[in-house]
Order: sequence, then C-alpha cells, then structure tokens
Amino acid sequence: MNKTVNINLGGIFFHIDEDAYQKLTRYFEAIKRSLSNSTGQDEIIKDIEMRIAELVGEKHSHDKQVITLKELDEIIAVMGQPEDYRIESDEAEAPAFEYPPVRRTKKLYRDPEKGMLGGVCAGLGYYFGMDPVWLRIIFVVLAFASLGLGVIPYIVLWIVMPAAVTTAEKLEMMGEPVTISNIEKKVREEAQQLAERYGKVNYDKAGKQVRTGFERAAGGVGAAIGSIFRVFAKILGAFIVVFSALTLVGLLIGIFTLGSTSLIDVPWQPYLESFNYTTIPMWFVGLTIFCAVGIPFFFLFLLGLKLISSTVRSIGNGAKYTLVAIWALSIAGLFIYTLKQASEVAFDNKEVIKQPLNLNAGDTLKIKFRYDDFYAKDLYHHHNYLFTVDQNDAEVIYSNNVAIHVKYTDEPVGYIQIEKQAHGKSVNEARQRAKDISYGFTVEGNQIVLDNYFTIPKANKVRDQEVEIFVYLPKGVLFRPDSSLRYFDYSDNWFFNLHESGEYTYLVKPDKVYCLNCPAEENDYEDVILSIDGIQIKDSVINVGDIHIETTAEKSTRIELGPDGTLIKQ
Repeated sequence: MNKTVNINLGGIFFHIDEDAYQKLTRYFEAIKRSLSNSTGQDEIIKDIEMRIAELVGEKHSHDKQVITLKELDEIIAVMGQPEDYRIESDEAEAPAFEYPPVRRTKKLYRDPEKGMLGGVCAGLGYYFGMDPVWLRIIFVVLAFASLGLGVIPYIVLWIVMPAAVTTAEKLEMMGEPVTISNIEKKVREEAQQLAERYGKVNYDKAGKQVRTGFERAAGGVGAAIGSIFRVFAKILGAFIVVFSALTLVGLLIGIFTLGSTSLIDVPWQPYLESFNYTTIPMWFVGLTIFCAVGIPFFFLFLLGLKLISSTVRSIGNGAKYTLVAIWALSIAGLFIYTLKQASEVAFDNKEVIKQPLNLNAGDTLKIKFRYDDFYAKDLYHHHNYLFTVDQNDAEVIYSNNVAIHVKYTDEPVGYIQIEKQAHGKSVNEARQRAKDISYGFTVEGNQIVLDNYFTIPKANKVRDQEVEIFVYLPKGVLFRPDSSLRYFDYSDNWFFNLHESGEYTYLVKPDKVYCLNCPAEENDYEDVILSIDGIQIKDSVINVGDIHIETTAEKSTRIELGPDGTLIKQ
C-alpha cells in the first residue's frame, strides 16, 4: 500500500503515489542543475511541467486517477534525461540523434508572432507544410468571391485554434518533439531574437504594438464567446467529416460506374460511351474526376477530424505534396478532356427535305403520327435515346425527339418541310451526321403520316440529333390533326392551339388557326361562336375550294361538317 500526494503540475491538480513523487522531484532537480547556466531557466521549467501535465492527461480518463511509477517512467522516456541533452555553450550543436527515440507529431496552433492578424494562416502553414502566403491569398480570394462570407471560416479558426504561447506549444506547432533539449534550444533562440530586435531602431516595434493591440481586442471578444464557438467548431467538424466522407464514398461508386464500362459489360455502358466523343477510356476519365474532386475533400476530411480532436496525426509532407501534384495533373487532364469534348459538338447543321401538299378543292388535310411495333408497342412510349438493333440487326440509337409545328404561308400551295439536325466538330461533319438520321414520312392525297421516331447509327453517338417537322398551310385550308399530335406538337399556341380532348377540324387564317367544331368551353377566341355541328362566324369571308361563305354582323351563315371534317352543307 502506497501513500498518494497531491501536486500542482503546470497549473493542473494531480494525484501521485509517494515513490513516483520522489522520482519526479529528483527529475526536476536534475533538470534545474543541467540548466543552471541557461538563459530563461524558469520558462523552460514551466514548459516542461506543462508538457508532463499534458502527457499525464493523455493517459488518464478522469481526475481521480493516480500517477504511478510506471507511468512516470514512460513520461520520462518521452521527455528524455537531463544529462543526455545538456548544452554547455551557445555554440554547442544539438545531438545528431535522439535518445530515447521520440515520435514527431504536429498540433494545430495559431502563430501570433508570425501572423498578419491572428496567426491562423501561419499556424496552418506549419501544420500542412505550406507557405502561409498562399493560404493568405486563398482566404482573400474566398472573401471577395463570396462577398465577405469567406471571412467566416477565418474567424471561426481564429477563435477555435489556440495560440502557441508556451515553448512546448510552439514546438508542437512545428512538429518538433517536446524534449528538454528542444525546449531549452527554443527558449535560447527566442531570447537571442528578442535581444536583436530591441537592439535595432526601426518601425517594427510600432507595427507590432498596433498588431498586439488589435489581437488583444480580438482576444477579448474571442474569450467572451470562446466556449460557444468551441462547441460550434466541434459540430462544424462533425458536419465536415460526414459531408466529405459521403462525397468520397459517392466518388468511389462513381469511378466504379465509369470504370466498369471499359472492364465489365454493364447495362449503362452504351449510354456513357455515347457521350464520350474522345478516344480516352471512360475508366481513366472516372479516375481523373475522382482525383480532381476527391483529393480536396480528403484534405477537408482531415481538417474536420482535426476540429473534432487535436490528437489527429498529420499524413506527412511527402504524402501531401504527392496528393497535390496528382490533383494538379488531374485538373489539367480534365481541362484538356473538356476542350476535346466541346470541340466535337462545336457546330450544328441540318438537312432539309421539302415536299408540296397538293390538295383538291374541298379536301380536309389529315395529319397523324405512327409508330413501329418493332421498337415500341404503342404511340405513347417515348425514349430520348435507346440503344437497340433494327430489322437488319444493325446497332442503332432510337429516339422520339420529334417535334411538329403548324405555320402559315402566303404561298398558294402548302408544303411540308422536314429538318434533320445534328452537331459535330465542323459544319460539314454536322451536316453528314444530320444526313445519317433515318426518318420516314408519307404524303398521300390529303393525308400526311409521320413517324414518331428516328434512328441513327450507333457509331455516330449522341450529338443532339433531332427531327423538326414544319407544316406550312395557306389561308382557308381546313385540316384535321389526329389525337397523336398532342405528344409532338410544339406550335406557337397564339397561332395554333391544339385542343387535346378530341379530333376537331381547323381553319387556317393569316392571324391564327380557328377550330370549327370545338365545344364552346374549349374555344379561346371570342370572335368565333362554335357549336358541335357547325360554326357561326361574323364579318368574315371563307373560301374553301369552290365553296364561298360570307357573313356580316347582321347576317350569319350556318355550316355543317361531315365525319371526315369536310363541308357538306352551306
């Protein structure tokens, strides 16, 4: 059974057994003897006490635990023996080796002495092994790019990151082992720098006083709300960790999705390959995207861990520089790939097919769409781009990207115009790809039958291919669109408003197209009074073939339409 002693070590209360206390007392006396001729002896002893208190705190989970002799031996093994690090003079060099070996770790601190404001960038520079100038540039750019919101992360880090005040904290910030030798060396260096600074007459002192006053004011504000922001920093760190981790997992899934298209046959392979206009394999594109996006999120993940716990170890400068180099190469590769992709669809062109509509007197033009049951079972299944084979077993891309427009023409005879459009890296290539679009339609008498689809060779890939149909009709023409048009009609509604509830007959006039037999509740035009079997039109003259209809405000004429939409009685 051993006695325990209560001690104050570095300002922290500890319990220690009697044997360990006696050994710790002898240890400090030996340190004082070894530092008897050293500058700043009291500060060195204070830093050593704080470092030992920190090591004890790492080993104990609560304040009632007792420091044992075994734990003290382990701590002394980390700190080193005083006689192993004795420095006899200012010119003496540090030993070429460390005994016992000490693990080098960095901790995140602010460096107020070398900082422009709070020392955040200087501290981050030590931690990540970067020049703080680049970090300051990044914060300035973020501040201007986000209209001042980029200042918030700096303020949060300023409040959360502790300042490196003691010699031990400065050594931890630089990644140097906190041993007696290093503490003494650091104190002597600072004493020498202080003597040199006050030995010169310049404006540095005045500038430092202004900066110190600003830091003191900011420190007072930070101390008032420090506890709140520390909790906020923990929450922010947890959010950063979760967000960056989910992003990295998503990127891993994405690279597997893209990479598998070149290594394994997967259902989505043709779709991805059809949008890759270069010869670069998709697995390499996926890997490049993963590096370009994933590496910044990996560093963000490490930063989040650091905000949660200050004991997180650094990955090392070698790994950092390697990742930064890979990231830079990935960004350059993606830039080149994007330029090549954009150049492949830089130009657009089309092929135009025009055919007149020779209607007989009194005919009503009928328009309908049809489907091919080889590709679909009805008219209503739409596919923007579907990879399949045609009747000849050739691989093709099937699409329902078809649109029809009803328009007015002042020519005496109407006509239909088919425009097949595509993109390419040149005007000629775009024109050729437009010609490669296979689209069918027929014009027989007073009926137009249009395919609701087109196909393109698989080798042409997806380059915004589309088919647009323009039906130009002169004044006085009657036409009856099939109900299938409602899936493909892109006409100007102010000129031709297609009623979807039934198949109605329409009359073309220069200003707009009128529905002759639409229900009154469906008609949007006040100057036409409609009924189911006819129409009453005021102040108008209608000529349909050899049929002449004239109405005035005092006298109206009633007409009737047959089942096919033709005029059967005046």
